[in-house]
Amino acid sequence: MKKILGPLRRGIEQYDMIKAGDSIAIGLSGGKDSTALLMAMKRYQHFSPVPFELKAITLDLGFEGMDFSPLVDLCKKIEVPYIIKKTEIGPIVFDERKEKSPCSLCARMKRGALHDLAISEGCRTIAFGHHSDDVVETFFLSLFYEGRINTFSPVTYLDRKDITLIRPMIFVKEKDILFDPLLKELPVVKSTCPADGHTKREEMKELLKMIKKTVPDVYDRVLRAIQNKEQLNLWF
Repeated sequence: MKKILGPLRRGIEQYDMIKAGDSIAIGLSGGKDSTALLMAMKRYQHFSPVPFELKAITLDLGFEGMDFSPLVDLCKKIEVPYIIKKTEIGPIVFDERKEKSPCSLCARMKRGALHDLAISEGCRTIAFGHHSDDVVETFFLSLFYEGRINTFSPVTYLDRKDITLIRPMIFVKEKDILFDPLLKELPVVKSTCPADGHTKREEMKELLKMIKKTVPDVYDRVLRAIQNKEQLNLWF
């Protein structure tokens, strides 16, 4: 957990993600990344220079066969309030709309529903489990498929809803999540989404694996470039 807590603290403090008294909702999907974020934020709460509250929120997208009870038990064990909201986003996207590119619509619908759920629970800050590998992969996805130089920001304020999105794990490497002994013992809710494992992001992961054979530190180099304010000004 030390390899996660150090970079997590760096990200939070470098980008001033948390203010005293914030009520933060962890977007808990049940995957390894969001579960790692929940555990790391719970630990960080004990030595944070400013006090803040934590809640965990999950959107049940309506896919059959998904069991969130392990997350209920985990949140109860670590004493973090947990809220699950049932939605029909999955059936709408895949069954009613029959989208050829379902991920884009699904993502938009999830964002709106998650923002509303956080607000309804009194949280004006939502924390997502994106790590440094996600930052780099999103950069290349935007470059190759959207024709622009972009990736998500460490902190994003949405004035329309008066909420702030934070990504405390932007400096955490995916491998440190995968091989952390504590996190290996935690529950992971397996997604039953029909598109799972067949997305552009998965293709980008495979492409970057090939690039790493020639440029082993490609992720580190691109992350440094993203942080270069004088050149890109993506993170400011």
